[in-house]
Amino acid sequence: MKMQIDILTLFPEMFNGPFSHSILKRAQAKGHAVIHLHNIRDWSENKHKTVDDYPYGGGAGMVMMVEPVVKCIEELKSKTTYDEIIYLSPDGELLTQRIANQLSVKHNLLILCGHYKGIDERIRTHFITREISIGDYVMSGGELAAMILTDAIVRIIPGVLNDETSALSDSFQDNLLSPPVYTRPYDFRGIQVPDILLSGNDKEIAKWKHEQSLERTKARRPELLE
Repeated sequence: MKMQIDILTLFPEMFNGPFSHSILKRAQAKGHAVIHLHNIRDWSENKHKTVDDYPYGGGAGMVMMVEPVVKCIEELKSKTTYDEIIYLSPDGELLTQRIANQLSVKHNLLILCGHYKGIDERIRTHFITREISIGDYVMSGGELAAMILTDAIVRIIPGVLNDETSALSDSFQDNLLSPPVYTRPYDFRGIQVPDILLSGNDKEIAKWKHEQSLERTKARRPELLE
């Protein structure tokens, strides 16, 4: 499977580091994901490449203008059919593993990073198909949120991870937190790995892991069990 993700941003250089390392780099190298960054300023006809203006009705802050954003979206849509056009916003639905799973089977996604006080409401009303939030807090812009969303989606595209079962055992995949994990050495300063994990009994190990997941979820995130 191959996914194309187009990201609209005022600061494309912010993505260079996160998208050039680890799993995201591997996904692109394997051809499972193609990620394009588009600078919204390129669609501004203002000689200063202005993309923001004062809000009608007054108030603090600036607002991203409708024209350059819409021109960018329309040009990209003329070349690609998008399954979703996503706007990162505190108003959106909270990002969960379920949402990441849903988006990971799509073929083409367009992600808009807001900035300043937000984007002109006409963009949200007429062009955005889904709004997503990474948490109940406000950041300086949508770039970091777009990186998080992209990573959450791309890492579970089939073929991206070397061990396909790894993603299936992540926290939240079954609405439970992951159980504790251990590796060598067996004994570190007198703290030993639970013997069940060295027993070789796959059935009992699976049972232990499930019990540990339940206990950890009850203690740390009980709302997930509701």
